[in-house]
Amino acid sequence: MTAVSEKMARYGFRVQPEANKLEIAKEVERLYNVTVVSVNTANYRPKNKNRYTKGGLIKGKTSAFKKAVVTLKEGDVIDFYSNL
Repeated sequence: MTAVSEKMARYGFRVQPEANKLEIAKEVERLYNVTVVSVNTANYRPKNKNRYTKGGLIKGKTSAFKKAVVTLKEGDVIDFYSNL
């Protein structure tokens, strides 16, 4: 947990690119038994990466992904480490 998530009960998730905010909110509520107040999403584009090796230049890219930041109702928490 970060300082932001401790103060405001905000959690970040990596989600499917096709998922919309309503689907994300319903799934988080179903999985963790909490009440979602808001969902903010961001789409991240792939980044190009180059690496110089003995055999020459290797080019590639990272994968694209979508991130969702979910704000919960005050008093609700998600404990990811309870089952460890």
